[in-house]
Amino acid sequence: MDPVIVVGAGPVGLVLSLALAAQGVPCVLLDEDAGKDETRPARTVVLREDTAALVERLGCTTLRDEGVRWSGWRSMRRKQLVSELPLGEDAPYGDRLPSPVHLPQHALTRGLRDAIARQEMVQMAPFSRIDTLEQDPAGVTVHTREPDSTWWRGSYLVGCDGARSTVRKLLDIRFSGRTAVERHAVAALRTELPWPGQAVLHRLPPWRSGGAEVTARPLPDGAWRLDWLLPPRGELVTPDALITRVRDTLAGWCGGETPPYELLDTGVYTLHHRLARRWRVRRAFLAGDAAHLLGALGTQGLDEGLRDAENLAWKLAQAWHHGASDVLLDSYQAERRAAVASRLRAADQSLPILRGGGGLRTLVPGSARGHDSLLADGHLGCGPLGAPPSYTHSPLAPPRAEAHTTVGTPPGAPVADVRVTAPDGTTVRLRERLGQGHLLVVLVAPGTGVWDRRHWLMAGVMPRLVEAVDALPVRGELLVTEAYPGASAHTVLLVRPDGHLVASFCGVRPRELFAAADAVRGGEPRASARADQTADIN
Repeated sequence: MDPVIVVGAGPVGLVLSLALAAQGVPCVLLDEDAGKDETRPARTVVLREDTAALVERLGCTTLRDEGVRWSGWRSMRRKQLVSELPLGEDAPYGDRLPSPVHLPQHALTRGLRDAIARQEMVQMAPFSRIDTLEQDPAGVTVHTREPDSTWWRGSYLVGCDGARSTVRKLLDIRFSGRTAVERHAVAALRTELPWPGQAVLHRLPPWRSGGAEVTARPLPDGAWRLDWLLPPRGELVTPDALITRVRDTLAGWCGGETPPYELLDTGVYTLHHRLARRWRVRRAFLAGDAAHLLGALGTQGLDEGLRDAENLAWKLAQAWHHGASDVLLDSYQAERRAAVASRLRAADQSLPILRGGGGLRTLVPGSARGHDSLLADGHLGCGPLGAPPSYTHSPLAPPRAEAHTTVGTPPGAPVADVRVTAPDGTTVRLRERLGQGHLLVVLVAPGTGVWDRRHWLMAGVMPRLVEAVDALPVRGELLVTEAYPGASAHTVLLVRPDGHLVASFCGVRPRELFAAADAVRGGEPRASARADQTADIN
């Protein structure tokens, strides 16, 4: 069968190619450039816990080597400290907020390219800009123009080619939305601030050039990225004006004296909010900035792009290996577009309150603290502005059955990253078993950690559960955990390859487990897909 064609070698295209290769699907990655990213210290990315784990699982080492996990979050207003939250390991147990990872985008891209270089199933094609896209029932054909004019044939195609996506234009998909939602002046510099390792949000700082809001986020090697919110239009940020902002801000945070600093990079960027009308046209898909633009109020567009890649990869892998129903392939748009649309609505509803004057600001008592909390959600990956999506209304959700039971994770939400043990005795985090193209069946069995594996494999409900997993319509991996939030002993969890909970059952229920697994694959593959595969084999 032909490989999957991925157009665009930014972080989303690189992650999608690696995720497909990890599930045994060969890819051709078309890169319109030479395969190198410009070094820009002021162009950085913030990855939440789930997307950081995805990138590391795919073999990218730069998060560990060149990323900074925030130790805390400070929220300030005028001259007052509003809140200070410890993050990650520094937070009290039971009240722990995950720590985002902050690193330069060129470092992330370099780490992903290094992982691609070690992956034999991904073919990189530099200087390959497409100008033609044709589809037929068996696949996709694209043409790349000079200097290396070539025709490429693929089973499926995914456009990860950014906001000005050629793939989206060739598919004639509308990209409606709002322009210039927010503008920011940015500086990357090396200095010492009073809060090493902490990210800072300062609203209405008291110095003259502070503007409405400034943030500081730590980078490796004593560097920081500072962002100043600019008026929506009209203000030209000259180099002198930016230097004044830097000096005034550092002095305001460091007791009135500007500390020594080394300016590494500067820039001005404008945020847009846009959403593609369709994310799938037959065998062609959109992902990342080609499908959506967001980023106001601290939200991270790259996070959503990486979630697109993780969601689509296992569905394309199922289609490539076994054929897929339209229900499964359509579920990518149904789940991811709805999740991003919800994020955009939350941001658009919050912007007039957080950025406008009067209105709800003056009517809601104590609203200033609530506004600061809402902004913190966007930056930290919590609440409606930042939390990982839940696919509650997914077309892949099984009908509710009497055997279903309630646990701490609602159906459709990401599962908790508990420690699990595989039948071979390997003990890892649950998140490490994701992305391998099969379902996970997790049995909650307190006490198994102290038993010899030879005993608990043959004891209690395990033999019956092993048989039920072997009989599933798609491949499944059986795991055991000592405990799961909100689950009692002998609860069985069915988890998708991208880590979202399908259903939880009270005990071993082979019939219900089979039905839920069948729902996840979208039912039987369509006849044309099976015919295509048969023709390919013959």
